[in-house]
Amino acid sequence: MSGPRRPLAVRLAGLVKLEHTVFALPFAYMGAVTALGHFPDARTALLILLAMAGARTAAMTFNRIVDLPLDRRNPRTAGRELVTGEVSQTQARILLAVSAGVFLAAAWLLNPLAFVLSPLALAVILGYSYTKRFTPASHLFLGSSLGIAPVGGWIAATGEWGTPPLILGAAVAAWTAGFDIIYALLDTEFDRREKLHSIPAALGEERALYVSRALHAAMVVLLVWYGRVLGLGSLYVIGVFIVAAFLVWEHTLVTPQDKSRVNTAFFTMNGIVSIVLFVFTLLDALRGRGQ
Repeated sequence: MSGPRRPLAVRLAGLVKLEHTVFALPFAYMGAVTALGHFPDARTALLILLAMAGARTAAMTFNRIVDLPLDRRNPRTAGRELVTGEVSQTQARILLAVSAGVFLAAAWLLNPLAFVLSPLALAVILGYSYTKRFTPASHLFLGSSLGIAPVGGWIAATGEWGTPPLILGAAVAAWTAGFDIIYALLDTEFDRREKLHSIPAALGEERALYVSRALHAAMVVLLVWYGRVLGLGSLYVIGVFIVAAFLVWEHTLVTPQDKSRVNTAFFTMNGIVSIVLFVFTLLDALRGRGQ
């Protein structure tokens, strides 16, 4: 006998894995902090939060809708809310429209440049869902989607375009693509059977992990470059070293022969990485203001 039906809000939050907004949100705030030299005012911070939550919810909902036929055939995703019917396709489409609207409205309230660029950002983050159907570089497309976060945070805080956040955006893109390759190990055989494209399916799992390590090494290099370009201080550097240590640790958790800790590597480690880097960047900025 099944238990009581969960509230709709809980089912929708499960559909989009709302708690995983932690991956990108700290980087959006990091872009704002490094642009301003301090944490943004309450209004800007709230609008960044709404924009990020709206964009990510729209992207995840769209992905679930697009991938529904695949999720029905994949044992790993058979429990997803759209597959089980806990969330209807109509409810998912309403959530998609509302969350995209929240994103666009938040961008409009932030500043003109943020609003002008918001449809392009939305096209990128939604378009990712189709990429695994034609290219193994789908991981890089996902990385680019999250890489928009720090660029968006910079623009949200300043109302101006800048080249430095592109470096941070590239770092986030490399980091995201690297951990997405690790996560894709869970679907290697399914991807091959369904003729979907991923690095593990194309290159094999051993080589895929080498690509993931190279991308994470590139992230660290780009973070160091970003710090040098903006003249960030020692606390930022300490944060980068801690992040590098966590990335090394992450790569000890998963092998082609043992994928039992993929979820730990994907969710726990990467949540820690984004939060740690943001906290040390913020502390560095606060110390700079106090000097």
